[in-house]
Amino acid sequence: MTSKQRAYLKGLAMTMDPILQLGKGGLTPENTAAVDEALAARELIKISVLQNCLEDPRQMAEVLAERTRSQIVQVIGKKIVLYREGKNEKKKIELPRK
Repeated sequence: MTSKQRAYLKGLAMTMDPILQLGKGGLTPENTAAVDEALAARELIKISVLQNCLEDPRQMAEVLAERTRSQIVQVIGKKIVLYREGKNEKKKIELPRK
């Protein structure tokens, strides 16, 4: 992903509300499955890490990206933004050319 594409996705994510929350349970298989489903449906998602979660949001984002084969757009504070390109017929977001 180029910096131009990342900047475009950050702009889209600014107006989004988090659709998932990760709490003191951390990353469970259920959470990972929910993130995978959300990425399949939306391509770009924002996740909120609650205050009672002891894990580092950056490390959680890296693990989630690896498990769901997605890319980290950004991690700011306790917010994680992930992107995974959809299949051709289900594509919702058109990235700028490289």
